[in-house]
Amino acid sequence: MKDFAPNPPQRVSSIDAYRGFVMFLMMAEVLRFAQVAESFPNSSFWAFLDFQQSHVPWVGCSLHDLIQPSFSFLVGVALPYSIASRASQEQSTAVMWMHTLRRSLILVLLGVFLRSMHASQTNFTFEDTLSQIGLGYPILFALAFATERIQWSVLILILFTYALAFALYPLPGPYFDWAETGTTADWEHNLTGFAAHWNKNTNLAWAFDRWFLNLFPREEVFHFNGGGYSTLSFIPTLGTMILGLIAGKWLKSATTNSWLIRRFVITAIVLFLFAIVLNFGGINPIVKRIWTPAWTLFSGGWCFLLLGAFYFIVDVKANKEWFLPLIVIGSNSMAAYIIAHTVDSFIDNSFRINISPNYDLLFGEGYRSLVSGALILLVECWILYWMFKKKLFIKI
Repeated sequence: MKDFAPNPPQRVSSIDAYRGFVMFLMMAEVLRFAQVAESFPNSSFWAFLDFQQSHVPWVGCSLHDLIQPSFSFLVGVALPYSIASRASQEQSTAVMWMHTLRRSLILVLLGVFLRSMHASQTNFTFEDTLSQIGLGYPILFALAFATERIQWSVLILILFTYALAFALYPLPGPYFDWAETGTTADWEHNLTGFAAHWNKNTNLAWAFDRWFLNLFPREEVFHFNGGGYSTLSFIPTLGTMILGLIAGKWLKSATTNSWLIRRFVITAIVLFLFAIVLNFGGINPIVKRIWTPAWTLFSGGWCFLLLGAFYFIVDVKANKEWFLPLIVIGSNSMAAYIIAHTVDSFIDNSFRINISPNYDLLFGEGYRSLVSGALILLVECWILYWMFKKKLFIKI
C-alpha cells in the first residue's frame, strides 16, 4: 500500500472528459450514419462519417474502433486513483481484493445480460467491452502494486506469448471446411503469408471459442462469431489496460505538466512505430476485432495521445467548463453504457406514441435515422445531466 498516497486524490477532469468523449461516440451510434450515407451514395461527407462510425472489416482503424480500447485504457488510468482513495479510507488489501473480484464478476455478467436482453435464452459469449474488462481486471489490480518495470515486462510477455500462440496454430489446409467459419477462402480481407495466422475465424481464438462457448447452454451449436470477435481477446485487452495503468501512475505522480505530456507523446510515437513495423512487415497485422498485439500497441498510441490532449486542454489550460457535457457523461460512464444499450427503442416508441408515428420524417426519408437518433441522444444526455445534478452515479 505504500505506493499510494494516504489522502484521497483529487478527481482529474481530463480523465472524465476523455471518457465522456468515448462514451458519447458509443451513444451516438443511434445516429446511424450508415443509413444516411446509403440514402446519399454520392456524398463523400456522409461516406466519411459512415466510415468513422463503423468498424473496419479487418485490418485498419476508424474512430469507432478506438472506443473499446479507450474505455479499457481508462480503466487502467483510473485504477491508481481508485486504490489511493480506498487506501485513504483505511481499507485493507483483502477488502480491496474482494471488491476487485466482485467488480470483475459483475462486469462479466452485466455484459452477458445486456447481450441477452432480446434473446429467448441467455447468450453466453464474452467478447463485449464489459466482459473483456472483467476477465482481465483482477490481473490488472495485482499489477497495480508492482513496479513499472514489472508492468512493462508483463505487457511484453503477454503480447509476445499471445502472438506466438497464434503463430503456432496451423493455417487452413486444402480440405478445410470454410463453411464453419462464416467466411470464404477468397474473402477480400484475408491476409497471406505469415500474417494469415490472424485471418478471420481460422485462428487460435476462433478454435478456442468453438470449444469453450459450447460448454454453455445454447439454442444452437456455436460455430463462429460473425464479426470475428473472440473471448481470448481479453488477454491483449489486458495489455491495453496495463498501458492505461502506467499512464495513470505517471499522471498521478507527475511533477510538471511538460514532463507528463512529453512522456505521453514519446510513448505514443514508440508504440506507433512498433505497430506499423509489425503490420507492414507482415509479422502481425493491426486488427481490432481479434485485438492483435499490433492493435494493442497501435490503439495504445492513440490512447496516450488522446489522454495527453485532453489533459493539456482541460487541466493544464483550465478549460473544464468547455468540456462540461463530456465530463457529465464521463463521470457516470457505467450509467451511459447501460442507458445506451437499453432505452433506445423505448425512447423512440415514446416519441412515436406521444408526438407522431412519423416524427422522424421531418426532413425527409434520407435523414430519418438522423432525426430519430438525434432526439434519442438528446434524451439520453438529459438523463445523464439530471443524474449528474442529483449526484446519482452508478459505481461497480
